[in-house]
Amino acid sequence: MSKRSRTPDPETASALATQLRAILSKFKRRLREHGGRDDLTPSQISVILRLEKDGAATVSSLARAEAMRPQSMSTIVNSLHDAGLLSGTPDPNDGRKTLMSLTKKCQKRIQESRAAKQDWLSTTIQQKLSAQEQEKLSSALKLLSRLAED
Repeated sequence: MSKRSRTPDPETASALATQLRAILSKFKRRLREHGGRDDLTPSQISVILRLEKDGAATVSSLARAEAMRPQSMSTIVNSLHDAGLLSGTPDPNDGRKTLMSLTKKCQKRIQESRAAKQDWLSTTIQQKLSAQEQEKLSSALKLLSRLAED
């Protein structure tokens, strides 16, 4: 009796990649639906998440980080500022520049959105998956984590 080869199959990997992208895309949409108001563009969300992660930044440094023209970034930042989600303070190192940061309103909105997504996902896992399926999901998450590593 010969053992079956465990060599990765490129066709299987390609099919898995296709399925995974489709499922993750649908999953992302579902999370967005349950995250509360989603009247922000992907670019606006990206700027907010960058400021949350890296802290206050100038429009030009945000533009570099997001690989876009400063004029385009100014438009995004101005719309977020007008919505009360960003505030600006003079840069202590160069008074001609303004450091943009998240307002309390924005931070509250982020927390509420994350909590709503967490609640929906926790409830959905509990309602739709048995204890054994939840264990399988835990194992699958470890594999997905490995795929996402740099």
